[in-house]
Amino acid sequence: MSAAVAPTTDLLLTEEQAALAASIAEFCRRECGTREQRDVLTENGVHAHNQALYRKMADLGWAGLYIPEEYGGAGAGLVEYTVFWEETWRGLAPINGAGSSATVSSFYKRYGTEKQKLDALGAIAAGAIFAISISEPEAGSDVGNISTRAVRGDGGWILSGQKTWCSSAHIAQRLLLIARTSREDSRQGGLTAFEVDTSLPGVDIRGIDTMGGREVNDVFLTDVFIPDEAVVGEVGRAWPQVMAGLNGERVVCAAQGIGMARRTLDDLLDYVRTRKQFGKPIGTFQALRHRIADLATEVECCRLLTYDVAQRVDTGRGSPEQLARLTSMAKLKVTETAKRVALEGMQMMGGYGYASEYDMEGHVRKALPACIYAGTNEIQREIISATYGLR
Repeated sequence: MSAAVAPTTDLLLTEEQAALAASIAEFCRRECGTREQRDVLTENGVHAHNQALYRKMADLGWAGLYIPEEYGGAGAGLVEYTVFWEETWRGLAPINGAGSSATVSSFYKRYGTEKQKLDALGAIAAGAIFAISISEPEAGSDVGNISTRAVRGDGGWILSGQKTWCSSAHIAQRLLLIARTSREDSRQGGLTAFEVDTSLPGVDIRGIDTMGGREVNDVFLTDVFIPDEAVVGEVGRAWPQVMAGLNGERVVCAAQGIGMARRTLDDLLDYVRTRKQFGKPIGTFQALRHRIADLATEVECCRLLTYDVAQRVDTGRGSPEQLARLTSMAKLKVTETAKRVALEGMQMMGGYGYASEYDMEGHVRKALPACIYAGTNEIQREIISATYGLR
């Protein structure tokens, strides 16, 4: 990890927020700052999450930053949570399972019973991994096509069907799973959220091989019994409930993208300052330095947008339509920029950008799916255009 990774105090952060950023950056430098450390933590890149490392973060209170104090968290705002994600992704901390837990915790905060909040949010704040399961083979962006069924049983529900692309299900203690409990006039109606313990009989989690290693999974459900108290929120109302929490999820994705882009830029700068061709560092060539100037400008613009949106969400500034627009803009712009920085970085490093000896090829593998998960960027464009009345 280069010296350039250390965060600097700026106008976006208060002194306390800057101190949090510095603490997280130092933790990442100490615990996973070298390639050798990260190879050990991830079994040479096979795994995207190391639970022992994440437990250390939980012990410092960072897993519960965005969880209310009465449920074991720190009660911080989305700005502080943005700081956490920016610095951990910039520091290449292998804690991908924390992202799905963040999405699930937002749902419980809004719709869980008091007992569910105490149990689930307390566990997440202590470092437990939860996953959210929505997508199916025939229901990705088209959530209204969900066919996994939950039918009334003796004192509960019986779940059957297949979910897919479930991030971190293989390391999760529980899933927040969306299933169809009825057919209604609205295609998004009749969906219900269930808490599913991954150790229950009938739950079969199988990994999907990807170029990013072990991250996503198929989840097969065969007559899985779920008690009534495992329903989270209102029966038949899961879709609007999920939609209500997407603003925070999009900001988290943007914050991750900021950290990703900044680290990629750090590594690229380290390389072009030392790599020599024709007797001088390649970073002095106009063809490269102007491209890097453009990338750095884009990353800084993305950072300003993301923190502005996080502050708006924290303070409630803006109508629901405006916040949906801005959070979608942040997710769209930042992840597209992170992808551009990674691909440009690989090109500028030439063959070394493609070599596993350097981290650049890993940055590319990490940046590409960021434009797909948590709502594809095509869907973000649909949301943004719809807020302007373009349907």
